[in-house]
Amino acid sequence: MMVTMQTETPDPQTLQPTTMIDSDHPAVQAFALAHATGANNRERAVALFYAVRDGFRYDPYRVNLSPDGMRASAVIAAGHGWCANKAVLLAAACRAAGIPARLGFADVRNHLSTERLRQMMKTDVFAWHGYTDIWLDGAWRKATPAFNRSLCDKFGLLPLEFDGVNDSIYHPFDKSGQRHMEYVRQRGVFNDLPLDAIVATFRDIYRTVAPDAGQAAIESGADFLADVARENPPN
Repeated sequence: MMVTMQTETPDPQTLQPTTMIDSDHPAVQAFALAHATGANNRERAVALFYAVRDGFRYDPYRVNLSPDGMRASAVIAAGHGWCANKAVLLAAACRAAGIPARLGFADVRNHLSTERLRQMMKTDVFAWHGYTDIWLDGAWRKATPAFNRSLCDKFGLLPLEFDGVNDSIYHPFDKSGQRHMEYVRQRGVFNDLPLDAIVATFRDIYRTVAPDAGQAAIESGADFLADVARENPPN
């Protein structure tokens, strides 16, 4: 994936709350107040990135594509999320802290997954992988807060860092040099979550998404972290 600096001036909407990026929600406001620490927007955005990355565990078994499941405040209430709604939370927290932010999406080929997830998805392509685009020092910077550090350690992945200067996007290889992530399609940037488009794509590609509830069909009681630990035993 080629990284290019985007310098177009932020749309005023990148500071406004939306139904999904509910930066005016009391829980989001409190989260931003607690974690947006630093002397400038760059430092505050970096602090928010790590608070979202490591404060909310990544769990692709609990994908709720309803509005109630995807908005930023829902991630705070649940204590976990997946790439798209963790990106929504980071965007909302940035907006609550007065930092312009929007959402970016791409399709990625994931070479590391659990057997249960592979069986559900029937493909190694993760559509609508979400990241946050943050306006810092006159340019948009990509920040991907999906994988918490403890999960990366279990998977043998290099955790994504963010310094507010360089884009934070998935590494192509893991710690051992095996293929990890490959960006295969850019879907663009959005001032709000394009939920209808995401749901339509998921129903088309992943036939296990329930048409009404929008809940991915992982059986009740399945534990992503337990599957990761079982399939990736320590050396």
